[in-house]
Amino acid sequence: MSMQCHEVDYEIFGSDLQIVEIILDPGESVVAEAGSMNYMEDGIRFEARMGDGSRPDDGFMGKLFKAGKRMLSGESLFMTHFTNDGRGQKRVAFAAPYPGKIIAIDMSKIGGTITCQKDSFLCAALGTEVTMAFNKRLGSGFFGGEGFILQQLSGDGMAFVHAGGTVIKKKLQGETLRVDTGCIVAFTGDIDYSIEKAGNLKSMVLGGEGLFLATLSGHGTVLLQSLPFSRLADRVLAHAPSAGGSSRGEGSVLGGLGDMFGDS
Repeated sequence: MSMQCHEVDYEIFGSDLQIVEIILDPGESVVAEAGSMNYMEDGIRFEARMGDGSRPDDGFMGKLFKAGKRMLSGESLFMTHFTNDGRGQKRVAFAAPYPGKIIAIDMSKIGGTITCQKDSFLCAALGTEVTMAFNKRLGSGFFGGEGFILQQLSGDGMAFVHAGGTVIKKKLQGETLRVDTGCIVAFTGDIDYSIEKAGNLKSMVLGGEGLFLATLSGHGTVLLQSLPFSRLADRVLAHAPSAGGSSRGEGSVLGGLGDMFGDS
């Protein structure tokens, strides 16, 4: 069977603040979330389109319906398509807006489908379908805390997702894993997921681990991140005076008093 997705090459640079260069042959395209592009070479044309372009024969209403499901997950109605209209290979680069790792996934080697946290998708070869992942417990997608809304990527080409901090890979062989919802990046295979309350009321209110945990079980691979962006943002806001936070530095007992002796 012929390949549905464009067969793009790539190269990832950096160790923590990573960037991925997609190498496009003439006529090849890559789709990406709006605002993730860093740079591109002359000869690459880009345009915002409704949907991911995986089904070019869909009519306007079909594209609108698919794009509407993306809007339910908080994503833009449009995705950006980058196409090599020049001669020879051309490069376009993408990066996530916060520190972490970029994970390259060959969809043809994992069964053609992966489920990921909505904020983790970065870009993919044209032909990859990006949709909201519904599950039999609809509330799992909306009330899981920390923006636990899932997307499903389907195709047979390369897709790239982003994780905050360090990436941890867990292989489940019928086991069950309970995870903070914000720490999930993606999972493959026959994984069943649900959202459960994090213990009793005291633990939920005073434990500091959030109100919900995700329970993953079955057979497949789970990718986790050590630093969800929500945690990083909460810590920054807690120490930002302009947002009502404390100006006290880490480990400091002086707080604002120390500013009296600083440079004015």
